[in-house]
Amino acid sequence: MPSCSVCSTDTTRKCPKCLEKGIDAYFCEPCFKANWATHKLSTLLTLCQPKEHNPFPFHTYTGKLRPVYPLSPKREVLPTIAKPDYAETGDPISERKLRNSSQIDVLTPEEILGVRKACIIGREVLEEAKTAVKVGVTTDEIDRVVHEACMARNAYPSPLNYYNFPKSCCTSVNEVICHGIPDRYVLQDGDILNIDISVFHGGYHADLNETVYVGNVDASGRKLVETTREALQKAIEFVKPGMLYRDIGEVIQKIADREGLSVVRTYCGHGIGKYFHCSPSIPHYAKNKAVGVMKPGHIFTIEPMISEGTWKDEQWPDRWTAVTADGKRSAQFEETLLVTEDGVEILTRF
Repeated sequence: MPSCSVCSTDTTRKCPKCLEKGIDAYFCEPCFKANWATHKLSTLLTLCQPKEHNPFPFHTYTGKLRPVYPLSPKREVLPTIAKPDYAETGDPISERKLRNSSQIDVLTPEEILGVRKACIIGREVLEEAKTAVKVGVTTDEIDRVVHEACMARNAYPSPLNYYNFPKSCCTSVNEVICHGIPDRYVLQDGDILNIDISVFHGGYHADLNETVYVGNVDASGRKLVETTREALQKAIEFVKPGMLYRDIGEVIQKIADREGLSVVRTYCGHGIGKYFHCSPSIPHYAKNKAVGVMKPGHIFTIEPMISEGTWKDEQWPDRWTAVTADGKRSAQFEETLLVTEDGVEILTRF
């Protein structure tokens, strides 16, 4: 016999509110009466959901992917690890104060060394995360690996509680462009997965990501990923003193257009160092209006997001997960870069 969703007593009474929403749930008579006033306002719908569920069942999704909740509890950070200003409150106050500034800082040798150390750690963490990727693994398990790798290196995972982001990395599967929240989704054969790693160490942030294959990925998926990898590499080769930040998008757009792919416009590369995100802003599409000229001592990311279909994006109700508007796949690669006297150094590569 079915049991009550509240007290587990045997019952055959079904909740009419849940039946309207296509959810099969049961309540015994006492629990039904006690909880109906709030339940009909949908504040007790979690009682009617299975252990693993889609928290936004009435959202119109663009593709096949769905969030799988509940999320695991927030992972603890060792008390000995230095934390950014948003670690407890979720509010990056110092970064927000720079929001309207277009000034691009030239970092000192000491500051560059600090970012370089953080970048080495970021690369180590990403490489460790990649070893965990296989069919049947959840994205939450990858987040666990990332978090523990950060703790082992005395580093804070920069995404954790940044504007209240709940996890230690971003895992973006298939049609997810960026900012995917690690959850109970089980990786499937043929998925493409972007793992976005950011760490805070010694007072400095580092940022990098890669899109990896899960099992056997089809030819069009591999074309998408390899084209995105090429676009980042060609953009990096463009970097040297005197070049305009706005022209990076021209390089990337040309490669995407050649393969019949599109470049996402909503999200861009950014300055990084003492702040997770700061000037310059670096769009990845052509004919943008980015401000600034590259100078030795500038540190920033380039992180093109390239999609199979439209460049337009939408956002899930979690207010983080960005997906393609047509549900087609998207790939991304990212490195943190230093402008040198005669070119560029990729700080996030070994």
